[in-house]
Amino acid sequence: MSRLEKDGARTGYAAAGVDLRASDDALLAISDAVRSTYTPNVLAGLGAFGGLFAMPDDVEAPVLVASTDGVGTKTMIATALGRFGDVGRDLVNHCLNDILVQGARPLFFLDYVASSRLDPEQVAAVVHGIARACRDAGMALLGGETAEMPGVYAAGELDLVGTIVGVVSRPRIIDGSRVRAGDVVLGLASGGLQTNGFSLARLALGRRLFEPMHPGGALGETIGDALMAPHRSFAPALRPLLDAGLVHAAAHVTGGGLGGNVPRVLPEGLGVVIDPDAWRRPAIFDLIAREGEIDEGEMRTVFNLGVGMVLIVAAEDEARVRERCPETLWRIGWVEAGAGLRFEPGATSRA
Repeated sequence: MSRLEKDGARTGYAAAGVDLRASDDALLAISDAVRSTYTPNVLAGLGAFGGLFAMPDDVEAPVLVASTDGVGTKTMIATALGRFGDVGRDLVNHCLNDILVQGARPLFFLDYVASSRLDPEQVAAVVHGIARACRDAGMALLGGETAEMPGVYAAGELDLVGTIVGVVSRPRIIDGSRVRAGDVVLGLASGGLQTNGFSLARLALGRRLFEPMHPGGALGETIGDALMAPHRSFAPALRPLLDAGLVHAAAHVTGGGLGGNVPRVLPEGLGVVIDPDAWRRPAIFDLIAREGEIDEGEMRTVFNLGVGMVLIVAAEDEARVRERCPETLWRIGWVEAGAGLRFEPGATSRA
């Protein structure tokens, strides 16, 4: 008798804590959702050792753009609230925005879902959220992986990572080289934390997820709802501007906030002035700062504070940009000679 069979215990891999049947059940539950994302360019997907995708033939001098990212500890909020599909959507949109700022359109996506013990219903909810976001973006969910790793992950924990591949025509790559002093800086609303800063947010508010966000208000939003606000896709807002060649540079505001992301797209010798009074700051950030006793400098370093995407455009093109953008744009600053990013409250009202 094997030492893994004594006392009627589960044998083999199951005794080690890995349930292969759970993986099979999860695959069965997601197969239709995955196949629903396939485009005509998918040659082999679910079930193959590697996904096969034919390059589109309508892109001049095609350049592939790839990115990998995760949703961090937002998964812990999602687990507490049972909102697994939401983080699946967030994962796709995070990665999509990362390649969008270089002018790319998405081709396909790959996901990785891991936990100490796979829950097929939980995995199915995550992947259905991923698939919905992929369909919305017009890209294929080409493949992925589920992993059950007891001993690596604590019970109840979930890890979620995605990889995106897109394409852009070489002449239309957005690399910041067109940015000039005097260009204006425009912002698009994030709506919430997106997928960054959740370790600090949980420290401040993690025990209060079911409390009302607005005590006495009629909206019924909880703190958990506010923390789970979607990491939105900025593709509908940016695509018309990119197609018209109006964007000199764009920055997806993720970990590091405005100061950690906007300077990444600036040429040497240029910096930006940002007016922190120029946009509406969601109440969740003030609550985090107050309850966590976090100073404004750290808040600006960790969180987006309500600006999820930054565009840099020529001052003379601002009116055309606003005409083509289907949502509100805040004018939050401008480009100047120098380096990095500096905050100057009230700057845009005086300009």
